[in-house]
Amino acid sequence: MAEASISVDQDQFSCPVCLDLLKDPVTVPCGHSFCMVCINSCWDQEDQRGLYSCPQCRETFTPRPVLRRNYFIAEMSEKLKKTEVRAAPPAGSGDVECDFCTGRKRKAAKSCLTCLASFCEDHIKNHSEIPALKKHKLVKVSTRLQEKICSQHDEMMKIYCRTDRSCICYLCTLEKHKGHDTVSAAAERPQKQRELEEMQREVQQMIQEKQKKLQELEQAVNTLKRCAQTAVEDTERICTELICSIEKKRSELTELIRAQEEAELSAAEELLEKLEQEIADLKRRNTELEQLSLTEDHIHFLQSFQSLSISSGSEDSSSISVHQHLSFDGVRSALSDLKERLEEFCREEFSKIPLQAVLSSLPEPKSREDFLQYFCQLTLDPNTTHHHLILSDENRAVKRSDEDQHYSAHPERFDCRSQVLSVESLSGRCYWEVEWSGEVEISVSYKEISRKIMGNEWWFGRNNHSWSLWCSSSLTFWHRYIWTELPAPPSFRIGVYVDHSAGTLSFYSVSDTMTLLHTVHYTFTRPLYAGFWVGDGSTLRLCDKQ
Repeated sequence: MAEASISVDQDQFSCPVCLDLLKDPVTVPCGHSFCMVCINSCWDQEDQRGLYSCPQCRETFTPRPVLRRNYFIAEMSEKLKKTEVRAAPPAGSGDVECDFCTGRKRKAAKSCLTCLASFCEDHIKNHSEIPALKKHKLVKVSTRLQEKICSQHDEMMKIYCRTDRSCICYLCTLEKHKGHDTVSAAAERPQKQRELEEMQREVQQMIQEKQKKLQELEQAVNTLKRCAQTAVEDTERICTELICSIEKKRSELTELIRAQEEAELSAAEELLEKLEQEIADLKRRNTELEQLSLTEDHIHFLQSFQSLSISSGSEDSSSISVHQHLSFDGVRSALSDLKERLEEFCREEFSKIPLQAVLSSLPEPKSREDFLQYFCQLTLDPNTTHHHLILSDENRAVKRSDEDQHYSAHPERFDCRSQVLSVESLSGRCYWEVEWSGEVEISVSYKEISRKIMGNEWWFGRNNHSWSLWCSSSLTFWHRYIWTELPAPPSFRIGVYVDHSAGTLSFYSVSDTMTLLHTVHYTFTRPLYAGFWVGDGSTLRLCDKQ
């Protein structure tokens, strides 16, 4: 006889503890069933109390009941397992659930755009078996079905409004979108598909261009590293050779001094020995004379005096001298002079070494897009602001006022001219843009430019510490009080590019294109700061990157 089909809910044969189909099912005295492992695990924790309870109804038992296998439930669980083998898997975390499953939700296999619902493998069968459902549009499982419903009319959106560039339902065409250029979504798809493909081509082209620039930059960086490493190795080798040469000369000078010392000491030691012998002879003669002076025998005295009065033949040593400072002072003086001349020579020659050429291996920017890679977001420093200047726009804009702003005293504040410096210092490659009106100066400056004294030391472009572009009805570049009038017409948007390492400062007129106004080359020895002067009724604003 054929086996009867099972039409029961799987939850009826699920363990209340692990929530899965019962494994080795046992029934406790209250009638509830559990997996053998699950109920034993629960009761093992209650052994200390000696009181055991049902995890489902909380009925208590004592002593611990003896568990026996429930063969009926075990058989039903096995049949359920066999029938569930072919069923769709239960929905997990992140899965779309079947809208028609009751009890435990299964994972959806398809979504229906007509029903606006998702179905598991079992419930989707109706769409292939029932004639009325066969025309429904089945798509890949989606969680965004509700987005296809018009929020105003609760109708399926199947129409695209070209006028408003939005998806609408057929009722929208009769109301809010009446008279608009509308087509079916299916008809609009090819056009948008072509636009999408064009966008993809543009993006792919941009990716290729960026990758090419990336490769060029990586190659430039690698070249820079190799050049720098080679320069370091050559510098180490040459300097080591120079040090060895100096060390060799030092050793030779030391040997010469020691040889001179040995020669002089040898002569001095001979003189010492001779003098010591002469002193001994004189002391012996003095003793003989002393003894003769004490004798009472006149004949002996006269006879002995005659022999003692004869010259002993000793030389006069008063003319003997030792060269105590034999040429050593001259050596020290000559070496000191050599040291000073060598240091001066090194300073002059090191300043000629083209380090800027080594540090400028990266390609120079050409287009505005290239320059914007080095864009610096600058702000104006309130502590340097002249008391006739007013800052705004988060300290990125400044204008001139006739009224004193009564700023607090600060050692870095410009007191003699309406100038201001940036907060940020400029190092490496930096680019920024300025919009202006009236009469202004756009400058770069060392921070030590004077703030308090009268004269030219505090005026941008009129000293050794700053470089300035004067912008009014014409353009003029200033440095060291030397001015250069620029033939280009004034532009109300100026781009400034500084390559500190390469010693380059350039000003550009920025519009649809970039036009070079002026470039100077200088060996910058300290950090630079952006500086600005603002004339009467004039304004200036640091531009954002765009």
